[in-house]
Formats: sequence, C-alpha cells, structure tokens
Amino acid sequence: MSVRLVVLITDYAWPSLDIERSMLESAGIEMRVAERRDEAELAELVPEADAILSCWRLLPSHVLDLAERCQLISKFGTGIDNIAVDRATELGIIIANVPDFCLDEVSDHAMALLLSCARRIVPFVEETRAGAWNPRNAHALRRVRGRTLTVIGYGAIARTLIPKARAFGLEVIVYTPRLAPGTIEPGVVATNDLHGALESADYVSIHAPATDETRHLIDGDALAAMKPTAWLINTSRGALVDETALVQALRSHQIAGAALDVLATEPPAADNPLLSMPNVLVTPHAAFSSQDALEDLQRKAASRVVEWSRGLLPGNIVNPSVLESAALRFRAGSQGA
Repeated sequence: MSVRLVVLITDYAWPSLDIERSMLESAGIEMRVAERRDEAELAELVPEADAILSCWRLLPSHVLDLAERCQLISKFGTGIDNIAVDRATELGIIIANVPDFCLDEVSDHAMALLLSCARRIVPFVEETRAGAWNPRNAHALRRVRGRTLTVIGYGAIARTLIPKARAFGLEVIVYTPRLAPGTIEPGVVATNDLHGALESADYVSIHAPATDETRHLIDGDALAAMKPTAWLINTSRGALVDETALVQALRSHQIAGAALDVLATEPPAADNPLLSMPNVLVTPHAAFSSQDALEDLQRKAASRVVEWSRGLLPGNIVNPSVLESAALRFRAGSQGA
C-alpha cells in the first residue's frame, strides 16, 4: 500500500488555498498549512513534509536540516532569497519557482510610479484634496518623451517593462554585469558600467534579484552618480538599496526623489523617514499583485508539486546542480501516492 504524500504550505498572501487544495487533493496529496508565524511551528511541521510550498517565509539552513523527508521546495514566485539554496542543494532538495509570475503587474507598477513622479500625481492630488488649485505648479514639469530610463537588470520583468517604457518615448539603457551577445533587444543601449548608466538616467528602475552581490548595489556612491533631477524606482527588493544613503541623498536633494514598492524591512517601522518625505512615494509591496497574477501563481506553484508527485522532474528547477548530486532525494517515477 502506497504512502500518502504530505505537502506543507508555510505561508501565502491571498484569500484562500482553494486552488492549491483542489489540485493537490486531486493528485492524492495531503495538504498541511502552517497557521502560526513562529519558527517553532516550522520545526514541528517540516519533518513530516515530503514537499514544501513557500511564499515569503524564511527557510534557513537549520530548518531545512529538520526536513529529512523533503524532496522539493516549490516557491510561490520568482525570488528565492528566503530559502537557504546552498544548504537545500547539499541536502539533495530540488527547488523550483515560477519565473513568469507577475511580469505585467510589476512592469505596470514600475511604469505607473515613473509616470506619477514625472507628472507629480500624488502632490497634485494632495493639494486639491486640501482645497488648493494651483495649475501653475505644473509649469516646471518636463516631458517624458526623450528622457532616459536606466533599467538595472535584464530579467523577465525588465524585458517586459522596456517596450512599455519605449512606447512612452523613453530612451532605455540596460545595466547588466554579464552581457550576453545578441540578447539585448534592438534600440536599447546595454552596458556593464553601473555608474555610467546612472549618470545618464532621468529615471532608474531596479529589476534585479537580492543576492550577496547585489546587496546595497545602490549605495552612496551610486546615488552620487545620479542627476539631481533623477528619480529612483524600486519594485524589486529593498536590500538592493542602502536606505541610510538614500535618505541622505533625498534630504540633500542629491536626487529628485524615489518611488519604492519595497523596503529593507517590511512592514517598515512607523518612524522610517522614507514614509514621510515629500519627495518619496511608497507603496506596500503591492507591485506583484492582481487577482489574475495570484491565481496563475497558485496554479503554477502547485503544478510543480503535482509533477513531482507523479515521479516527474518539476519545471523551472533553480538549483539544477542538485540533479547531479549523490545526495539527490528525488527518484524518477517513485513519488506516486
């Protein structure tokens, strides 16, 4: 008699798990959900998990060490900075993600923030709500067409943003440290010179993963390279920006302003100066979200688990070296419940 597989859902950011439950139960998989937000609960639950579905919950090395049965971690999303990837690989655990998640949503949000900065949408709304009517405050605005957008990173979201930006007449520079010949679309300037890309920009939009290499990529030196009329837009990860340096640059008008959907600490402390600065827009890490995107994400992340349960390698494995490891826990054709 075959053993029923157990999948642990560590956390989720949508109203219900109906989609996941339907898919997993139809495949004969038992779904368990972490209800609390403490590590002690994870320590209790992970030893019984054959696979894990995870959103933002941290899965550090010492937690993975307890997951002795786990063969697969399926990430609700693209970024895997919440998972101890190296340790998972050492343990023989496959990690899969959903790389095409929220491409339209994040690129739309970045473009919306850019346009809001360019057209002073939030200050105008605040003024009119306060009873003021000052159309002359718009006289200093500059046209978007012909300005330069520097895009940091050239992943799927960046590649989705670029044609939208160009449709508004923006000139686009892409900074990517690892240029591959023939991969940059025509009409876009590519460079591996970060400071040069920042110096030329009227708007800078960050679209890079959070890694040791990219932590505080935008630091005091990078901000000093930007024009005093330039805006910084971040819909990626808060860790890429040195917030102390950013606050200083904003207070000294070293740059014009910032539009941020992500912060170093979320939710932020009430006294975080970025929340009250007049030249800063902050949205609550909402760029990824839409009903359509979340439903797609739920289905795709759960489908990785269903594939695995049938003894198939799941799609979009992000640590492929694990497949060559003697520690690999997955055995083709042997997972079926």
